[in-house]
Amino acid sequence: MSDAQLISRFDALLSDLDGVVYAGPHAIPGAVESLQRLAGIGVGLGYVTNNASRTPAQVAAHLRDLGAPAEDQQVVSSSQAGADLLASLLSPGAAVLITGSPALAHEVELVGLKPVHGAQDNPVAVVQGFNPAIGWKDLAEAAFVLADADVLWVATNTDMSIPQARGMAPGNGTLVAAVAAATGRQPLVAGKPEAPLFHAAAKRLSSDRPLVVGDRLDTDILGGNRAGFATVTVLTGVDTLETILAARDDERPSYIIRDLAGLYEAYPEIDNDGGTFSCGNATAIVAGDAVRITGHKDNLDSWRAACAAWWAARPDAGSPTAPELQWLDQ
Repeated sequence: MSDAQLISRFDALLSDLDGVVYAGPHAIPGAVESLQRLAGIGVGLGYVTNNASRTPAQVAAHLRDLGAPAEDQQVVSSSQAGADLLASLLSPGAAVLITGSPALAHEVELVGLKPVHGAQDNPVAVVQGFNPAIGWKDLAEAAFVLADADVLWVATNTDMSIPQARGMAPGNGTLVAAVAAATGRQPLVAGKPEAPLFHAAAKRLSSDRPLVVGDRLDTDILGGNRAGFATVTVLTGVDTLETILAARDDERPSYIIRDLAGLYEAYPEIDNDGGTFSCGNATAIVAGDAVRITGHKDNLDSWRAACAAWWAARPDAGSPTAPELQWLDQ
């Protein structure tokens, strides 16, 4: 086992927000303190968020209110990615229907396009981003405009859920799915899990060895993997130890920790001795469709060993594959 802190292997942390730093308006316990420690060890910090309901400046202000270190330029959002994608495909000044927040409209305007809010303005594109104030009329207007097959449709992200203080709530993906069901169309997706958002964040920090941290396999981890960066999953948001174990191959994280405080703990090496994978005092082997784990269920090393064993046995899993778990407590 290495005695070095996990974060010491990297020169920057690219952090998701919802489910990692905060849930709703409130910080996740220990998250702010963990982020504050980065500057003292010379590790850069960037925030990569799929939530398009606020501008990067508003997000940074919220983070500062919580006590977290955050300058406006440290926040890279899917609303920025959506606006950049539209600008690359449309002529300057083109009208874009905003199915989302004023923050999304602001980003569209910043790239030289014209935000509009109805079919009467003859939009040539629709951009859809999360906004808790969206109603049926907004979704219907998008569907009416998208009935024209020549109209471009961009979604900032397709997260199906969003962590809130009271639990999981519908995310932008549910709203996109409603429009897709009505129109029979699918949008271009600008934010996570696409790689450019992560590359942009790393570039801002001049980082060569960033670590991407997130709570969602299908956005944070998939996107970080696609970008070619190391990834780490925390257990403070959407995904669980069971869903991580069952993950398809391109959504598997490099590391698993409980929360951001785990960045400052030594991360144990995982050894493979003829198909027996060991991590700390835990071991795991695969027998058919089962994983036999020697270790305690509440010990993270047991799950790390189980993931290593199962993923080695199922290296090309194009869909989630959940094994039977056989626990042999020590």
